[in-house]
Amino acid sequence: MHISLLGAATSLLCVSASAFTPASTSGTDKLNDHGMTKLKTYLHKNRGQNSCSLDNAVKRQEWSSLSKSNKKKYTDAVLCLQSKPARSGSIAPGAKSRYDDFLATHINQTLTIHGTGNFLSWHRYYVYTFEEALRNECGYKGYIPYANWGKYAEDLLNSPIFDGSDYSISGNGEYRNHTGASIPSVATPFIQLPAGSGGGCVTSGPFKNMTVNLGPLAPVFDDITPNPRPDGLGYNPRCLRRDIGVYAASIASTDANSTDLIRENNYIGDFQTTMQGDFPAGLLGVHTAGHFFAGGDPGADIFSSPGDPWFWLHHAQIDRTWWIWQNQDPASRSSANGNNSLAGTITLNNSPPSRNTRLDDVIDLGVNAESILIKDALSTTAGPFCYVYV
Repeated sequence: MHISLLGAATSLLCVSASAFTPASTSGTDKLNDHGMTKLKTYLHKNRGQNSCSLDNAVKRQEWSSLSKSNKKKYTDAVLCLQSKPARSGSIAPGAKSRYDDFLATHINQTLTIHGTGNFLSWHRYYVYTFEEALRNECGYKGYIPYANWGKYAEDLLNSPIFDGSDYSISGNGEYRNHTGASIPSVATPFIQLPAGSGGGCVTSGPFKNMTVNLGPLAPVFDDITPNPRPDGLGYNPRCLRRDIGVYAASIASTDANSTDLIRENNYIGDFQTTMQGDFPAGLLGVHTAGHFFAGGDPGADIFSSPGDPWFWLHHAQIDRTWWIWQNQDPASRSSANGNNSLAGTITLNNSPPSRNTRLDDVIDLGVNAESILIKDALSTTAGPFCYVYV
């Protein structure tokens, strides 16, 4: 009987461990394949203009396609960056690590890199620079992975990416009684997201002992100790908290959401607005919804969101989604000479009213990298970049 019960328990454990089934991503897969064909043709026609080709381009992979060993190597590299001394100095006196340097840069520039014409290009260079720091400062041999939202959005809580194992990016926060999040907008009613099953400190996985040092500036919880400085750059140590956003994922991050985003928005202005969320229209968008995959503090704070390691996988997918959209018409969408590569102004949702973003505007990442121009960040196979997504 003992052996029988043990066998039954083992079977149950095996069923539980294999219960998660990734959802189909056939819609975006088809758009990706179509775009890759167009990109190959475009690069062939323009060969000789730079040394990057599909043959020598870095291949960024989806998280689930990485081996356990490579997942661990990635999270170890992130932890390594969190152990390196900060370079920000008086710019961000609360920064204690190189990881914090990246967070400080995002906090400093939040109001001019969201709802703006540089949103996509700025974050493309930002993610690339983080990848370079992992490789050059922490000896990471791989490249930054992306998390294809559609695989996980329909069963987020059971997703292995958040299962709290050594091969995840840590799990949900412990349950803590809290209210849901309200997404501010110029119109009412605001978008309301219900509270999830977390809310407390993350206690499992690679980042269970992580300390968040900067922020908050736009917290979703009302019990977070305020930052000692009004700019959020003072020292404010606390645990990493999460509230995995099942509702946000299910309504705005499915493969159908991404497929419609790419297929139905042919103009860059419409594409980036829909991606980021049209809050007055009650639309969350894949960008905002993706941040609520992890939620919590600092993940759901628009200023401090890079403080949660989920940020990098999410924004690699943001970049991939833009890349797929660009590849539907590379000549017009990913070239400085194209007529559909840039739109928007230089302030958040044009508030206060400001001039249009220009191709020669600078992307400045502070102590993290040399500055480049927006026109140099329009293509993943030109400028400082040579990578594609597989």
